[in-house]
Amino acid sequence: MKRWPHIFSLLAFIIAAATAGEVEINQAKQNQQRCSGMYSRKSWGGAVEPYILTKFIKATPEGDADPVVSLLVFEWKDEELIGRYLNKDSQKTEIICDEENLHAGLCNETEVGSFILAENATDTSINPIITQAIHLKEPPATKYRIMKTGYYCVSTYGYSAEEYRAIVEFRNAYGELPAAQIAKLPFYGGLTIVYAVIGAFWAFLYVQNRHDILPVQNYITAIIVFLIVEQLMTWGFYDYQNRHGSNAMAKVLMVIVAILNAGRNSFSFFLLLIVCMGYGVVKPSLGKTMIYVRFLAIVHFAFGVIYAVASLTVTPDSAGPLVLLVILPLAGTLTAFYIWTLNSLNLTMKDLLDRKQSVKAMMYRKLWWCILGSIVVIFGFFFLNSFTFAGRSDPDFVPDHWQTRWFILDGWLNLVYLFDIAYVAYLWRPTVNNRRFAMSDELAQDDEGFEIASFGGSLDEEGRSPPEIRTPNGEDRDLSPMPPKPVSPPQRHQPRESLDGETIFAVGEDADKWSDDEESVRDSSERKRLTGKDD
Repeated sequence: MKRWPHIFSLLAFIIAAATAGEVEINQAKQNQQRCSGMYSRKSWGGAVEPYILTKFIKATPEGDADPVVSLLVFEWKDEELIGRYLNKDSQKTEIICDEENLHAGLCNETEVGSFILAENATDTSINPIITQAIHLKEPPATKYRIMKTGYYCVSTYGYSAEEYRAIVEFRNAYGELPAAQIAKLPFYGGLTIVYAVIGAFWAFLYVQNRHDILPVQNYITAIIVFLIVEQLMTWGFYDYQNRHGSNAMAKVLMVIVAILNAGRNSFSFFLLLIVCMGYGVVKPSLGKTMIYVRFLAIVHFAFGVIYAVASLTVTPDSAGPLVLLVILPLAGTLTAFYIWTLNSLNLTMKDLLDRKQSVKAMMYRKLWWCILGSIVVIFGFFFLNSFTFAGRSDPDFVPDHWQTRWFILDGWLNLVYLFDIAYVAYLWRPTVNNRRFAMSDELAQDDEGFEIASFGGSLDEEGRSPPEIRTPNGEDRDLSPMPPKPVSPPQRHQPRESLDGETIFAVGEDADKWSDDEESVRDSSERKRLTGKDD
């Protein structure tokens, strides 16, 4: 019966940790210290003053035993003020006030069981430092108020307690979302607005030219709508977690966002592949190839969902060789998309250049530069990040980069993707002559058969004397120096409007007849003058 209060306390601890997104701290070496970035109320605003609350689970020891746990709350920049050396020659820092350090004069009797601080810690510290001994028979809640933005830590040590557990709540003024992720809330909100603006412009052009839409533009319409929904759901997930913490509903939303992200990746690769194949602009249909492309996109989506679920459920510590069964298939479909896309783009550009389709080739040349630029940016950013993360083993790495780490891991990739999808939408935007441009071929300006020698020969012929004509009387006679009678231009009918709204200029039959009569009269008079006979 004595264990029931302990069981109920443990159950309440687990429920609180699961619903509020708080972290657990215990006697395990890797769990003795928990750290998190914290924003002041002035930085992000909010309804409450930010704080760090530490609650230990009440212990029920047998007899008169009173287990004690040492507690320390501090900001990382004040870490050098924790502990003292026994003497000038000592290289080891003493951090716990026990009997030995008490007799050495490093602390006093009221500080037994707590952490040792430097003599001038109170005056020189940037932020307040709290250290005290917690008696687990009646453990009090320790609240540390945040006045400045920084990276704060809660450290514990089992002074006389072999086992202990506590809840540490890092509560920011704006809500429940961790400080390292709060920047994602306005970021994804801004991306949702940007995609909505792109969708509005696209919808305007789509409706304006709705009778002249290409099939590939329908796919672009679908992915723009999908991106608006996906970014809105991502923003909604972070907003819900900020309001209600990491409860069961937040975990459901997280799974939905992961599935939508896998769908976005598959849809994007699918769209880029069919665009590079020339679908809608060079080829009206892909035939059976479209089936293979769709199949690859579906398989990539399935492996993407499996990878997302596995990344949410499997921790790095528990991941074994079986995790390769999840990673390798996804890497295989991703590689297939890359190779197929680049190969299709090169073949499409080669075909257009061979057929002298310079305008269409220029579109795909711009797409090629867009893809190349994105690859260069990604590799360049990855190269710079490699130098940044090379110092990850440095204790100051996380405290110095906790505010920008989200952008390095996630934010900038979304910006590159936004630029790429916006550029593709701009190149393939709906216009007035969509179908005419797609289904017609540009007239090739082929000058390969032209020779300078032929031009020179024509000039030589012009320089020769005109041919002589022999009359029936045997006399040679030059051509008549009189110029031929000028022919009046034929009359034309008034232009009429075509079915497409274009003006068609036609020559009437009467004009052709008059032209023929004038030609016959001119030919007859010329013949009489040359032969001297009437017809």
